[in-house]
Amino acid sequence: MQKTGKILVVDDNQDLLKSLKRMLKFDFEEIDTVNDPKKIPGLISKMEYDVILLDMNFTEGDNSGRDGFKWLKRIKELDSDLVVILITAYGDIDIAVKAIQEGATNFITKPWEPQKLIVTIQNAVEISKSNREVNKLKKESKIINEENLNRFEPIIGKSKQIQSVLQTVNKIAKTEANVLILGENGTGKELVAREIHKKSNRHNKAFFQVDLSTLNESIFESELFGHVKGAFTDAKEDKIGKFEAASGGTLFLDEIGNLSINLQSKLLTVLQTREITPVGSSKSVKFDIRLICATNSDLRQLVQDQVFREDLYFRINTIEITNPALRDRDDDVILLAEYFLDKYSRRYNKSKLKINAKAYESLKTCKWQGNVRELSHTIEKAVILCENSIIKPDDLFNCGAILSVNENIFTLNLENLELKAIEKALDDSKGNISKASKLLGISRTSLYSKISKHGL
Repeated sequence: MQKTGKILVVDDNQDLLKSLKRMLKFDFEEIDTVNDPKKIPGLISKMEYDVILLDMNFTEGDNSGRDGFKWLKRIKELDSDLVVILITAYGDIDIAVKAIQEGATNFITKPWEPQKLIVTIQNAVEISKSNREVNKLKKESKIINEENLNRFEPIIGKSKQIQSVLQTVNKIAKTEANVLILGENGTGKELVAREIHKKSNRHNKAFFQVDLSTLNESIFESELFGHVKGAFTDAKEDKIGKFEAASGGTLFLDEIGNLSINLQSKLLTVLQTREITPVGSSKSVKFDIRLICATNSDLRQLVQDQVFREDLYFRINTIEITNPALRDRDDDVILLAEYFLDKYSRRYNKSKLKINAKAYESLKTCKWQGNVRELSHTIEKAVILCENSIIKPDDLFNCGAILSVNENIFTLNLENLELKAIEKALDDSKGNISKASKLLGISRTSLYSKISKHGL
């Protein structure tokens, strides 16, 4: 068995230090010992220990434990993920219990049972590594979230439809209510979820997004609930699930309408108990998240068709927000087009580009089956391909929109329409099947089947 865990033992009894080093070297990868607690800061700065075994008394004749409390506090200041196990005499158990309240994880009494001591330290190593992974994920997520505030598009629009959405966001953001966001593909459901998080009391915590349409039965639990090393063939190390990683922040479950009945049941149980059990583990882990879900499916109809659990529907749907389709937001099309024109003009160094009046009119009368996402792609392609300083209707609709104001140039044959939609989705997603299936509002399996059918 591979040895794991870096241990530091701090005690003023040299015989005890030698004894522990001999005993523990067969089960842990690194055992360091020191008899002077003043050396702890220097050692921690050079080595990332998992566990420190700390004696409670270092001053001769003083059995109050004040030395242990002092150094326990200092250790936690230096490395909050470090797990501290106290070494104490049997008569000092009350002091040890108080120390646990101050941040220690466990205590061992002299004399100890060797095997029990080893198991205690092994459990502490697991706790320490889990602490580090969770905090690492949260730090990375915080950085990503800060970047995303700038990377993701703002919610643009003056139409009454989008203003109604924003008013609801402002009302519910600071509550803990679960939110279900409905809307067609490309209407900006993720943007609304991020806006809710940004305006919530959890705004400085993690925002994790999971696209449920990309998770099959075999990886669902591992991704959301985590797993322990050895839980299955490819589980080469412990993995923190998204529920635990997002604890304290917001978890956004996109495409929830794609979940199978079996996975819906597992998700419902977790939401009811507020606990997850990593795959391969017997220990449950509590979590604290704000849940936001989204789908382009008609969940009410799916409930009636008995393919979506009614109890899960009501669990995730304390507040429901419906994103309007772009074709219902005529007043916003021009605002969005100007935003995207400015964005892509700067990206592709074409700062003098303008859209003429006829092109604007064409934009307003387009059906926009792909909504804001399609408008964004259309403007980007026009900016790239336009050879003049003025973007005209031909520059727009010869490079992307599936349906334009001139619908007569398109066949009404369903097979051809499906083929064109798939080709465009694959083109827009640069061949990424997950993204293409999301654009089309179908599962990856369905998309593979249709690609095969059309010989793409």
